[in-house]
Amino acid sequence: MGHGPEKGLTQEVRLRMSGPGQAETPKLDKGLVKKIREARTVSVLTGAGVSAESGIPTFRGAGGIWDKYDFRVLATHEGFRKDPRLVWEWYQLRQVEIAKARPNPAHMVIADMEKRFSSFSVITQNIDGMHARAGNKKVIELHGNIWRMRCERDGLELVLGAPVSDIPPLCQCGSILRPDVVWFGEQLPKNEVEEASRVARESELMFVVGTSAVVYPAAALPVITKNSGGAVVEVNLEPTDVSTYADASFFGRAGDILPAIWKAIQ
Repeated sequence: MGHGPEKGLTQEVRLRMSGPGQAETPKLDKGLVKKIREARTVSVLTGAGVSAESGIPTFRGAGGIWDKYDFRVLATHEGFRKDPRLVWEWYQLRQVEIAKARPNPAHMVIADMEKRFSSFSVITQNIDGMHARAGNKKVIELHGNIWRMRCERDGLELVLGAPVSDIPPLCQCGSILRPDVVWFGEQLPKNEVEEASRVARESELMFVVGTSAVVYPAAALPVITKNSGGAVVEVNLEPTDVSTYADASFFGRAGDILPAIWKAIQ
């Protein structure tokens, strides 16, 4: 059970299913409902669990991509320098699969949230661009975006509207472009990390959805919100470290839980 500073806000709920694909409306604590309804500055931290519900495989954990492929070959700067064509062939396949996926109900609720709150930000560890496809305008991408590529020589950045066609893609300067994603051994983009920290610090309410939040610096963001006086609401398949301090934890599929919560606060 979460242990928040206000007993009236602390709850843990495992959502039951009332029928095929239908989740019971969670019985939200009145204090939490009030907190959500009155919040002005809200953020959502998302991870692979949200994308997984659209059929996009996760990277870590049992059955994740790194169980099947060697990250040292496909997701390091050394691997890219050694065989950029192989790396780009793999990213092209990933782009093709992601292009087939569709935003799920969790993505759509998060997009709806942006319309309700006066200040709203999505902070995501995902690289698939699904939040933008769902309609979110302010998305802070901590690990980059698979639909962008950039030149390390002259800094050129290009946005793709479809899976890359030329392999490997070349910059106008003649250098091989690289996927604009964070590889193993690389630092997260400084501006995005700083912006995410600012958003977390100013958030009256942060939803943590589909992430165990154990990899830093993302893991620190809900803690920053909590220590700054904000409330943290967790939505995950099972308890995580966030559950120990969240004001409310809901366990189940984000695509079931978020729509149920959203309906309850209307």
